[in-house]
Amino acid sequence: MGRPGQPILDRLAFERLTAVHRRELKLHCYRMMGSLHEADDLVQDTFLKAWRARSQFEGRGSLRGWLYAIATNSCLNAIKARSSVHRILLEPERPPSDSRATGGPAAELTWLEPYPDAELPDLVDDKPGPDARYEARQAVQLAFVAAIQLLPPRQRAALLLCDVLGWSAVETAHLLGGSTASINSALQRARATLGQSYPRGRPLQRSQPNPQEGLLLERYMQAWQADNLDGLVDLLREDATYHMPPWREWYRGRKAIRAFFGTVWGNFAGYRAVATGANGQPAVAVYARSHQNLAWLPHSLHVIEPADGKIASLTIYVPPLGPSLFAAFGLPPA
Repeated sequence: MGRPGQPILDRLAFERLTAVHRRELKLHCYRMMGSLHEADDLVQDTFLKAWRARSQFEGRGSLRGWLYAIATNSCLNAIKARSSVHRILLEPERPPSDSRATGGPAAELTWLEPYPDAELPDLVDDKPGPDARYEARQAVQLAFVAAIQLLPPRQRAALLLCDVLGWSAVETAHLLGGSTASINSALQRARATLGQSYPRGRPLQRSQPNPQEGLLLERYMQAWQADNLDGLVDLLREDATYHMPPWREWYRGRKAIRAFFGTVWGNFAGYRAVATGANGQPAVAVYARSHQNLAWLPHSLHVIEPADGKIASLTIYVPPLGPSLFAAFGLPPA
């Protein structure tokens, strides 16, 4: 891939310089795209473009900023090229359901994918710039990534660069093109739209994992493995929400969620749960055994949003989407 006659060391040195930024760039691409798989492709594309254009950099400015510029523009071009501008966790304007799900998986929709904690940069050391409005742990939450997917691509990029990474409007205008005033205008519109997703204008503050959260996760896993539906529902807040991509239906409130689970709980002969992490939140991979097959096979990936010792929001990626995510989380196929 290098030019004929170019020393191999140049390539190795380039890879060493850029590799330290891989995880944060991949997370940036994920936030832009809402897709783990697209983020993988785009961060590889970013490094390929950077290698080919390395003579244009020549140490001017920040290598990190230069790589972010390439990655952001690659994401914007990829969004233009695909059929859907954004991925969703919930269809906009769709009210919560109060009956059993009957529509089946909505394969025609593009769903927001979860992000493995193993792929995250160190959230403790990932300090955003002084102008950032969101803490590192807030800006990886599944609900936050879902909310920014509803922004037009340029607004999304501006908000991520300024409010998540802490870039100035001047720096962002240089990257995206246009004037500083246009970036400030885009930010104002993006912040107003994002604020509508949160009653307090911003996502819940995510703290470091604590013993209470660990106990909640353990009780959640035990409820599944013990076939204890009542025990599972008891872990939910009264106003909890439940989403289940790729099904359109979603539910609000412990009573509605209990009623839905009651219609599907007996579909399998048993469950086994494995703890993992997604989007900086507790997560569980559930394997299920059917009534006809004794093998434990991937069934669903559960992302939990805890609050005050209870579950405020539960997102379960069910078949066929859920099992397809196991490999990306390093989970065995059986």
